Amino acid sequence: MGTRVAEALSSQALNALIGIVGLVVPVIAWARQQQNLTNIVLIGETVLLLLMIANHMWLRRIYIQLRRANDRDMADARYFALIRTQLERDLVADFGEIADGHLQVYASEVPRLSVRLFKVLVESGSQPQRVLAADLTTNPNLLTARREYLAVNRQLIEAGGTIQRLFICWTDDLAKPEFARSLLELIDHHRSLGVQCALSVRDRLRADQAIDFVVVSKAAVLVEEEQGDAEYLRGRSSVYFKNVERWAGRFESIWGHGSTSAPFALSTYETQVRPLLTGQEWDEEAVRATIAQL
Repeated sequence: MGTRVAEALSSQALNALIGIVGLVVPVIAWARQQQNLTNIVLIGETVLLLLMIANHMWLRRIYIQLRRANDRDMADARYFALIRTQLERDLVADFGEIADGHLQVYASEVPRLSVRLFKVLVESGSQPQRVLAADLTTNPNLLTARREYLAVNRQLIEAGGTIQRLFICWTDDLAKPEFARSLLELIDHHRSLGVQCALSVRDRLRADQAIDFVVVSKAAVLVEEEQGDAEYLRGRSSVYFKNVERWAGRFESIWGHGSTSAPFALSTYETQVRPLLTGQEWDEEAVRATIAQL
């Protein structure tokens, strides 16, 4: 009972009513002495009411309103009140970040969040229906195992969208036959989905280019931690809903054009490596010489 009374006393409607009465009553008392101003008072009161209603509707649009749990309904009211307070504080902090156009998540949540970003792009019809993905690839098998993510890639492409995926790899990794085989198998699978693939050598990228990120249309960018590392599994990643164009420009600067482009680099690498993986003896020196030209 006490909680309900407290909630009623703190409600926006009651406070708005008290404010209106506080303004109107003195004016009416004064107007009773001056009858010719009665109409003005009535008009003023009507305007105030309309303004309060409009303000209330506006607040409902920009703020989330949730029912607060009643501590007394729980088995241990004091314990629940402490837990509820902490959870509410964390929830408010998260919503504050989202209101600023930023969302931070644990790395373990990235696959699920990636799928959601792709699905919303398809459902929203935002233009362009395009994804630009830069992957710091230290273990190709990690991407192969993300079946739901690959499925939503296919869904986007079948809906008329495009995906450009840039694999960023170390020279030492590209020179290993095991890594090369896994990478090319992954690329073959992505191509079968309709994904445009490219390759860039991480050793030759600037620090601000060697970042794992996914640009979703012009709406959002997911910045991930490095794949395949223990730090990636413990770290946190972010989604930004502002300044997305800057990330798109960064991707396009790495993708490039013509004979110096990342797609051309992948083609050159494949030309050298695929024959070595299908019967010929692995020639690491020749592979490294090819990588040096990319």
